[in-house]
Amino acid sequence: MQQDKDRIRNNILLSCIEQEKKDFQPFVEDHTVSFVLEGTLIINDGDEITEYNKGEIGFISKNQLVKIQKLSKGNKPFLSISVILPKNILFQYSKENYLSPKGIYIEKPNFIFAHDIYLKSYFNSMIPYFENPQALTHKLSELKTLELIELLLRDDRMQNILFNFQDKFKLDLQAYMNKNYMHNIPLKQFAKLTGRSLSTFKRDFQAIFNETPNKWLIKKRLDLAHYLITKKNKKTSEIFFDVGFVNLSHFSRRFKTEFGKSPSEI
Repeated sequence: MQQDKDRIRNNILLSCIEQEKKDFQPFVEDHTVSFVLEGTLIINDGDEITEYNKGEIGFISKNQLVKIQKLSKGNKPFLSISVILPKNILFQYSKENYLSPKGIYIEKPNFIFAHDIYLKSYFNSMIPYFENPQALTHKLSELKTLELIELLLRDDRMQNILFNFQDKFKLDLQAYMNKNYMHNIPLKQFAKLTGRSLSTFKRDFQAIFNETPNKWLIKKRLDLAHYLITKKNKKTSEIFFDVGFVNLSHFSRRFKTEFGKSPSEI
């Protein structure tokens, strides 16, 4: 088995990771169901941290910013199978089967399914594709996705969750940005997630924060880093990614420009 790879076959992700991995692509565009075969999958949505351990099946909601960690345990690599549920497949399924949300169902964005032998059997049937991912053809992936939708609909919650295709209304920009500023994504992504065009996002941002988005984001991330280093005794290498920087040297330069000292000097 090849190691240290996330292999996507159509809409099915096979993960095999030897060392801890932090995902640098934190936007979850479509609903995803994940089965952890080995190790621990950690999802941080900014409000709550959800851990999926060996043998657990979890649901991760669409249209959210998260930080993802994949942790191996002992001498075994992290292994998981994730099935992404694309909007177009869910929409077509809802039309063919005359399904729509029955009402508003409020659920945590990420949760663990209770013990379900049918879902577990479903994922166990996909384990052989770790050895031969090429066998997971487009048609087979589509059939396996439809099978999963059928299994999920045994849960009364899922019809409302899966078949809600309404666009989100314009979100409270101040609250949203104060929650999600640590995520290093393009401004146009922030604009989309808050229900705005890029130009409207920049205009609303300036009116609320009296600052441009880029300057505000850098300042917020550096202030958080300064707090973690000086008050929580965190190491630079431990926190630069978590506060929103991808490159350690870039983080150190910006930190010194802002505070007059490098993180190591502080």
